[in-house]
Amino acid sequence: MPASTLSRFQRITPQQLRAFEATARLLSVTKAAKTLFVSQPTVSIQLRELSETLGERLFETTGRQIRLTQAGEALYATVYELSVCWQRLESNLAEINGLVSGRLRIAAVTTAEYFVPDLLGPFATAHQGVEIELAIENRDRIVGRLSQGLDDLTVMMMPPVNLALERLDFQRNPLLIIAPAGHPRQQQAINLDDLASERWLMREPGSGTRMAAEQYFYSLGFKPNVVMNLGSNEAIKHAVAAGLGIGVLSEVAIHPPLASRGNDVITTSGLTVLQVAGFPLVRHWSVVWRKDIPLSAAARAFVNYLQQAAIDQ
Repeated sequence: MPASTLSRFQRITPQQLRAFEATARLLSVTKAAKTLFVSQPTVSIQLRELSETLGERLFETTGRQIRLTQAGEALYATVYELSVCWQRLESNLAEINGLVSGRLRIAAVTTAEYFVPDLLGPFATAHQGVEIELAIENRDRIVGRLSQGLDDLTVMMMPPVNLALERLDFQRNPLLIIAPAGHPRQQQAINLDDLASERWLMREPGSGTRMAAEQYFYSLGFKPNVVMNLGSNEAIKHAVAAGLGIGVLSEVAIHPPLASRGNDVITTSGLTVLQVAGFPLVRHWSVVWRKDIPLSAAARAFVNYLQQAAIDQ
């Protein structure tokens, strides 16, 4: 590293980087100050000194809001890389001492919220030195987080094809067609074409469940009459139970647990699962991670844990 660059880097303090990271993440000096338990003027001073040291404007004002400049975005990415490197060092030191510790950042699509906490429980018990952060987002935001490298591991059904990812399928994810309880077809074995006149309620465009269903429908030349797009599994369940139409859901989203199983008809909370040829449409839950970002010891331990869980199924 050139002496001039090293000298400038040495003038940057950890407090300045913490103030910058919090402000960049929250896009608010006030919120950053509250998060760091310091005064707003203190954060402002640290940001100004950091900007002067680098010789670059890090934020710009648009109306009453702030946003990162191009230099600020570059610094934010660098701060993240520094954080990852430090966490990797901590994990390596823990491994040297025969321990698995550090931080494990996991992101999961919304449907996975039904089972991911149950997976994390035994892992956290076995690795009490690991601090776990779990983010639940819709698929579009999850893909954005993957693109930015914000997480160690991501749980999803339909990984993006435009990113270089490692992938481990660890659990079946059957997709079912649900209808209101008492639906006239609920005790019949039917084909998709028998549902052509039905009103279909679907997850929002970009949802993994919707993408999987649409790919299957397209392969059969079936065009559902989609009358409503809904942003959550719970919204679809309530809307279907209210008689607004039928929909496709992951089996794990049919909650609370199935209330009755009789004559091959499954009902729960005002819903019934239709017996449609080709369904359950079986897909798989996967844990994915970036090929270009080495896994921490904690992340490797969790992948091994999921791999064993998949073998035991």
